[in-house]
Order: sequence, then structure tokens, then C-alpha cells
Amino acid sequence: MSPAEDNNSAHVMVVAGEASGDLHAANMVRALRRMDPGLRFSGMGGSALRSAGVEILVDSTRLSVVGLVEVLVHYRDIRRALATLRARLQRDRPALLVLVDYVEFNLRLARTAKQLGIRVLFYVSPQVWAWRSRRVKRIGRVIDAMAVLFPFEAEVYRRHGIPVRYVGNPLVDEVRASADCRTLRREFGLDEAAPVVGILPGSRRGELSRHLPLIMEAGRLLRARIPDVQFIMPLAPGVDVARDVAPHMDSRLNIVQIAGRTYDAMHSADALMIASGTATLEAGLLRVPMAILYRVSPITYFIIKRLILIRNVGLANIVAGERVVPEFIQNDATPENIAGEIEHLLTDPDYTRAMRERMGVIREKLGSGGGSDNVARMALELIETGGLDQSKE
Repeated sequence: MSPAEDNNSAHVMVVAGEASGDLHAANMVRALRRMDPGLRFSGMGGSALRSAGVEILVDSTRLSVVGLVEVLVHYRDIRRALATLRARLQRDRPALLVLVDYVEFNLRLARTAKQLGIRVLFYVSPQVWAWRSRRVKRIGRVIDAMAVLFPFEAEVYRRHGIPVRYVGNPLVDEVRASADCRTLRREFGLDEAAPVVGILPGSRRGELSRHLPLIMEAGRLLRARIPDVQFIMPLAPGVDVARDVAPHMDSRLNIVQIAGRTYDAMHSADALMIASGTATLEAGLLRVPMAILYRVSPITYFIIKRLILIRNVGLANIVAGERVVPEFIQNDATPENIAGEIEHLLTDPDYTRAMRERMGVIREKLGSGGGSDNVARMALELIETGGLDQSKE
């Protein structure tokens, strides 16, 4: 029996499957500890949840994959992780299971929890408004409540009678640079006067293998057109640099790699080559001009392009409600297209200024902060009363 299992304090299991979910979950855990210091935590996650004092039963780093083909490749690891967590649910039943994003895996775990009579809070809604909207009914059968990050998501669940609360997006509080652009460039050893391009290829192993070669070629094209251009690349938590980054890098581009300071690295850049995902929302909150890119395997793209219900795929554009920054997805994600867009951003001040102004709507749409505290209060309400007070929605 582990020390955690021998402890009589209330137990909360938290399960996050990728870097952004790990960070959101860790901030929620810290908020819960402030509200109820007696709680103990176990679950699946990465470095953020570990640093928040959660007993990590499964390290999520190897499981952070996207796409049908990629999931099949990691199927054994995923099954093993699910078995480990199911065993802990049965052996040391928590007062609450908090599932953060990572929807297909987490819904399987939620089904087990419901069978055991364990309350389930799902935090960070899957994008049911973007594709596979029929999942809402399936979700409702296995969870007790949904905490959503965007105001427009709540109505989707209310229509189906699922207890839901808009808790606010924690990024509103979290996304801040520690200094001005010039100061950061000096700290990072960059020339203050020369243009800087940020590289954010994603955090999953498959994303890095697909996007980095594309970005390196775009970087070479940019260097040929703008000889003094500089590159900076923040390293996502949990990324194995030697295995997943170094083999794809072009040493001739002299890319400055920065660990642990993603927002500062973004803020130091004039423009970003950035993979679609949470990072685009973070860049939008910082108002850094960007070109969004994304590629999946051809088989995955063939299937999902027929299911997607929305025109834009970048979160920055989805939240804004319009295409405020350009997207280069799958076949449009070419070195020439991406380099051309970044060159435009670096050489046309009016174009860049207009993009920054349009990105201002992103913060407006996300509203006030306090997301981590709000979801923590929601979790405590479920622990203490077994349900949600609908009048607080």
C-alpha cells in the first residue's frame, strides 16, 4: 500500500494527457490545496502536476499523441495507462475524479468511475462544437459535471441537460511576459535591432516530427530573403530534446532554444510559426503576429476533414469568431506559404499592426480571469454536496 492509500484524507484523482492540460490541472490542484489543505492527489500527468504535489501514477509524456494512426502506434502504452488508473480507482476510491481534456482516454476512465459510484468532473470540454457533436450524449452518461473554458460552450451542454459551468479561461491570468521585448531579447542573447521569429511546433512527438522539418525549410527560405533574421524556440515541458527535437533541427539557422519561459520567448518575437493548439491562444493574448500551421497523417486528415463543422481550426481564430491570423493546414502547410506569410509580417508594418489590433478581441471574448479558482470551487462543491447548484451557472 502506498503512503497515499494509507492516508485518511479526502482523495482526488486528476488525469491530464498533454502539456496544456497538465498546466491547467496543476493550477487547479494548487487552488484546491489553498481551499482545503487536507486533500491528497494522485493521477496521470507531467512535470506541472508533479511539481504541484500530485502522486504521478502514469507519466503522460509518452501518451501525448494526436491522430488515428498515432494512437494505434501507442495503443499498448495507452491501454497500460488506463489499466493502472482503473486499478487505483478500485483500490483507493477518490471522492472526485477530475478529467482534463484528453477526451477519448478520459471518457473510458469516466465509465469505470461511474460504475464504481465515483463522482466525475470533466474540465476543458472536447470541441464538440467543432466536430463529432453527437459525443455530447455519450459524455453526459459518464460525467457528473462539465467545466468549460469558453462562454459559448456552456449552452451546448445545457441543451442536453448536462450540469455545466463556465469557469473562465485560466490563460487570461497565466499568459504574461516577465519583461518588455527589448529586455527579453538581451536576456536571450538576441540582437535587439534584427527581426526575431518564434518557432512553436507543438509538444507531442508526432507534431515535432511532422512540423519541425517543415519549419526548418521555411526558416531557410526566410534566411535567404532576410539575412539577419533570428530564430527562438521555447521548449514545451516534457519534450525529449535529444530524441524529438535535435534530429530535426538545422544548425545553420542558429536557433536559440529556451526552456521554461514560453511566454517570454513568444513576447520577444516579431512573428511566430506556430502549430495549431493552445499555443495560438496564448500568442493571441500576447498579441504576437503568427502564422498557424498543422499537419496530420494523410489517413487521419482524410477522415477528420469530413467531420469538422467549423471553418477555422486555430483556437485564436475560433475564440475571435473570425480569421484574425492566417492558417496553413495540411496541404497548405508548405515552406513557401509559411515563409511568405512570415516575410510579409516582418516587412509590412501596417499589415502587422492590423493583425495585432484584430487579436485584441481574443482577450475580450475570454472575459475575466480566475479560471483555476473557479474550477477548484466547482470541484469542492461536487466533493461536499455531490452536485452543482444550478443557480451559480
